[in-house]
Amino acid sequence: MKTAVYPGSFDPITYGHLDIIKRAASMFDKVIVAVMCNSAKTPLFTLDERVKMIKESVTGIDNVVVESFSGLLIDYCKKEDIHIVIRGLRAITDFEYELQIAQTNKELSHNEVDTVFLTTNIKYSYLSSSVVREVASYKGDISPCVSDFVAKAMYKKFEKDENQGDV
Repeated sequence: MKTAVYPGSFDPITYGHLDIIKRAASMFDKVIVAVMCNSAKTPLFTLDERVKMIKESVTGIDNVVVESFSGLLIDYCKKEDIHIVIRGLRAITDFEYELQIAQTNKELSHNEVDTVFLTTNIKYSYLSSSVVREVASYKGDISPCVSDFVAKAMYKKFEKDENQGDV
């Protein structure tokens, strides 16, 4: 059984992420969406909130499971006996960074972990979680970027932050 892991912070999960997940699910027997606890980032949503949103987003894709992890991806891969990492590429600028990470993971795993790059669907090539967060923070329309329940959660989160400033 071929298992692949699709790691990321997914803060929030976008239609671009879902495109990669669906395509990976058609290529592998099992895809684990591994939500990272990234100490270098300050997420909008908690780890549990992100896992819950992703689980709701992938309902109906039977060979996709959602988990969370912290630490090095290669340690997670070793623990779970995974040898394939999925990464999405939007533009050439993504490739440089992702190639460096892929080569580092390959070296640190003693050639046990390979990375498969999937180019995003052209209609999602502009999408990033940070852009979606920015637009939502100004109450802009994010419906082309994320599902309705993710959009509602984002607007609610930003509304809560706004109201806390009124004390």
